[in-house]
Amino acid sequence: MMQTITASDGHVLDCWFEAPVGERRGGIVILQEIFGVTDQLKGVARKYAALGYEVAIPALFDRTEHGAVVDFNDFDRARTLMMASQLPNTLMDIDAAVQALAAKGGKVAVIGFCWGGGLALRSAQTIDIAAGVSFYGTRIDQYLDKPLHKPFLAHFGLSDGHVPVEMIEDAKEALPGMEVHMYEAGHAFANEARPSAYVPAAAEVAHARTVEFLALHLGT
Repeated sequence: MMQTITASDGHVLDCWFEAPVGERRGGIVILQEIFGVTDQLKGVARKYAALGYEVAIPALFDRTEHGAVVDFNDFDRARTLMMASQLPNTLMDIDAAVQALAAKGGKVAVIGFCWGGGLALRSAQTIDIAAGVSFYGTRIDQYLDKPLHKPFLAHFGLSDGHVPVEMIEDAKEALPGMEVHMYEAGHAFANEARPSAYVPAAAEVAHARTVEFLALHLGT
């Protein structure tokens, strides 16, 4: 269900919460693509909630446009909202979701997709989380100036036009602790709501690796 949380600077934002099924195993904050808190992301939340994790998806566009959810084909509007976001504020909003889950007990990880994948990397450098996961994280070349403080798993497509292989190699060199897996796929390969991009085989393996990674680092 959609609730509100409050960032450390007093900003109130929406946050989708998915209750865990069965015994609670910890928390996961899912960080959005450039399209907002979409139904597709809520489906991802249900997938991980079914494993016992409580999941939160903070609405990271709320500072610019409250409740903004953008059609997957409207890249111009989505990019405009993303570019209007200020990184320090976005990180405060992510941390607010992390703290909301941590307050209920257990460790918290972040999983980010696209724009959120890059934000997951920054979170693993600057926020008190247990671990981070990135699915085809963008703008990662902007996040190579700080070391990783937490375990981090990254999934990339070999033919992702948004994240060239050279950028990924630079990230691996700068962040040697990052576990990287490459897939025969392009951008957004795990988004089943984008049929032209979705690669089921790659998505299945990436999620399976993520489940193992989370079990290891959330201690469940």
